[in-house]
Amino acid sequence: MRVRGGRVPGLEDAPAYSFVAPRRMRLPVLVAVPHAGRDYPAQVVTRMRDPQEAQLRLEDRLVDRLGIAIAEATGASLLVAHAPRALLDLNRAEDDVDWDMIEGGKPELSDLPKTGVQGCNRRARSGLGLVPRRLPGTGEIWRGRLGRSELAARIAGIHQAYHGFLAAELERIRRTWGAALLVDLHSMPPLRAADDEARAPQIVLGDRFGASCHHGLMSAALRHLDARGCLAAQNRPYSGGYVLDRHGAPQLGIHALQVEVCRTTYLDVRLAEPGEGLAAMAELLATLVSALGSETALMGDSDNLLQAAE
Repeated sequence: MRVRGGRVPGLEDAPAYSFVAPRRMRLPVLVAVPHAGRDYPAQVVTRMRDPQEAQLRLEDRLVDRLGIAIAEATGASLLVAHAPRALLDLNRAEDDVDWDMIEGGKPELSDLPKTGVQGCNRRARSGLGLVPRRLPGTGEIWRGRLGRSELAARIAGIHQAYHGFLAAELERIRRTWGAALLVDLHSMPPLRAADDEARAPQIVLGDRFGASCHHGLMSAALRHLDARGCLAAQNRPYSGGYVLDRHGAPQLGIHALQVEVCRTTYLDVRLAEPGEGLAAMAELLATLVSALGSETALMGDSDNLLQAAE
């Protein structure tokens, strides 16, 4: 099954996301890549103060290459956002807006979107809200303000389209298998090693401190990576954001785990192009997804358990 949906405002017929799934899923897993989009409308690039720097730092650079390799190796379904994070951050709530960057400022309270998600990250004040405004050490991203109608078009065409599809697909997997796992795939800048560690983590797993997935899945993930010599951290410094808050519902059989991969493990020294480690990291993540998919299938009450064991 292949689906292209949503819309990137400013690009003719450009979908905000694409989805692919095998006809017969081998695992109850959906791998999602929300921050690797590279489809920039020309007028958006023109408004950027430093397009190359902003794009390089805002994107989870080429992490969709890992997602594609994982899906091909495991049979998991794959959802990839093509709309860049510079236009709209899919890991923020609809109302997490820095209204100082919007023409006309903040609208009346009754006109604001109601997300229905409690406790989501509030990042607009730091410049990294629904539409990123500034980057640490770099400053303002944009020239001028964003029109309110353009913001509304981005929310409808990108945010609502992506999350609506994701929610429906996770529910479809849950109905089929009895349980579903969302692997929300990201990349991160290199971390510093802790004082008592010789190395920095290569992967950070986030579950909103236990709120977005069953603790057994997090434990299994940490054991799996440790057995393969990959140093991983749990929830620090990244515990997940709006995606996990909105879609993770372990009490209903829908589990969500954020996976942050260090960019040095799969990119070149400039952290801009594929590096020699990409294939090895993709293989490691594929084994992780396979293991967690089997664990998730066992949590469900379904006739599909045999498929996961094959």
